[in-house]
Amino acid sequence: MATNSPHQPPGASSFAPGSSAEAVEEELLAVVRSWAEAIVANDATRIAAFVTADWVMVSDTGISPGKRFLDLVASGDLTHSAMEVVGPTRVRDLGTTAVLTARVTNTAHYLGRRFDADEWTTDVFVRRDGHWLCELTHYTAVRPSA
Repeated sequence: MATNSPHQPPGASSFAPGSSAEAVEEELLAVVRSWAEAIVANDATRIAAFVTADWVMVSDTGISPGKRFLDLVASGDLTHSAMEVVGPTRVRDLGTTAVLTARVTNTAHYLGRRFDADEWTTDVFVRRDGHWLCELTHYTAVRPSA
């Protein structure tokens, strides 16, 4: 499955050099919203359009190739019925790289078992051919309040 789609991902717009930080932030937030919609639609091909070919996911269990996530979604073993950013997001535009940090809740089903997650996520995006693609996703569970 190709993950560097030659077409523009849904919700993404081409980057115009000289755009303000606010414009880049709005563009990236739109990409993230569209990416979440693709995840909830359980469409591995659409999800793949938002990530690089070597996208990885990092969690408390270590580093996992993003291809594994895409394969699980494509097989139907992993589905999502909800994904929502809760609270403010932090976006830092570093030129051809951007970092987005947010708190995300989601509901997933893996092999028929339901999982509800409340996580802090950090996504590292790279700009390729005028589009933002995720290179790395790091997530950690929100600590329950005492």
